[in-house]
Amino acid sequence: MVPTVKLAQWAQDLLPAGVKTRAEFELFSISGDAGFRQYFRTNTEPTLIAVSAPPEHEDNPAFVSKSLAMSARGIHVPEVFAVNYEHGFMLLEDLGDGLLLPQLSRQTVAHLYRLAEDTLLQLQQMPQDRAVFPDYSRQLLDMEMSLFPRWFVSDLLKLSLGEPEQAMLRSTFDLLLDSAAEQPEVVVHRDFHSRNLLLLDDDELGVVDFQDAVVGPVTYDLVSLLRDCYIRWPVEMVRERALDFAARAGVLDSVGSEKFVRWFDLMGLQRHIKVLGIFARLWLRDGKPGYLNDLPLVIRYTLEQAQPYPELAPFVEWFQRRIEPRLVEQAWYHPWQTAGE
Repeated sequence: MVPTVKLAQWAQDLLPAGVKTRAEFELFSISGDAGFRQYFRTNTEPTLIAVSAPPEHEDNPAFVSKSLAMSARGIHVPEVFAVNYEHGFMLLEDLGDGLLLPQLSRQTVAHLYRLAEDTLLQLQQMPQDRAVFPDYSRQLLDMEMSLFPRWFVSDLLKLSLGEPEQAMLRSTFDLLLDSAAEQPEVVVHRDFHSRNLLLLDDDELGVVDFQDAVVGPVTYDLVSLLRDCYIRWPVEMVRERALDFAARAGVLDSVGSEKFVRWFDLMGLQRHIKVLGIFARLWLRDGKPGYLNDLPLVIRYTLEQAQPYPELAPFVEWFQRRIEPRLVEQAWYHPWQTAGE
């Protein structure tokens, strides 16, 4: 149980100057994220966010150091007013409830994604300080994909993998790791999408959930944004925006559009293989069933990103032969479709 009384006492004692309290100081629970952090809004003026982030599960020093680094480069992350590392308490600026996801539509996408891409350019132009942003190493990328056979294939779908299947997955993962290693490196948020971006006043974007930021492949955050696990856009629009961003970032000066699209697609496949494992784990281990509803779109992305590449044909054939028949048995599964596509 979250020590809300202790958190409230601690936060009340450390309210920044100028923050006005109303009657009795209180905390109100607001929705959390996929980790162990829990968030509470204060009943002050202006409101603040009190966070309980258990230090045995969350790297709070990394959150603070990355917050300071991003803020120094003009990226609007929540200001840290106070932190208690021993108990995992933080008192942060409240960026409000203006998440991009519910505001996105065919009418708003061009403007809102331009804001997001401008923010991503700022992020990618940050100094690659390894003391703050560790390497997105081959080992870490590989570990992420290992969540797929364990949590999604074995634990969620109850499928056992034979040695030839394991060898095929190993070959697929190595191909994706090699593609990632070819790319220019930048600071990577690691979860840059519509549930972690907020529209603030004056058309500014706020950025949250950045505590796992690293230095890694240039396409990673871009594919997280444009092939968002929670909303889908037409394939041609995604390609056009990806290439436009690559041109703005200067990447196309040294690599052609065909190579960049390949990097983009294969990076997306790595990410979505990982996400299939993570969403399955969030349900099976952490009791968060809502992520099951997001699996069908991620499954569609996984196949779409692999199908254009002949070297990934064994993975596609295996997925269609072994995974798809088991999917139709799941209550949460439906083929993900977009009107007009």
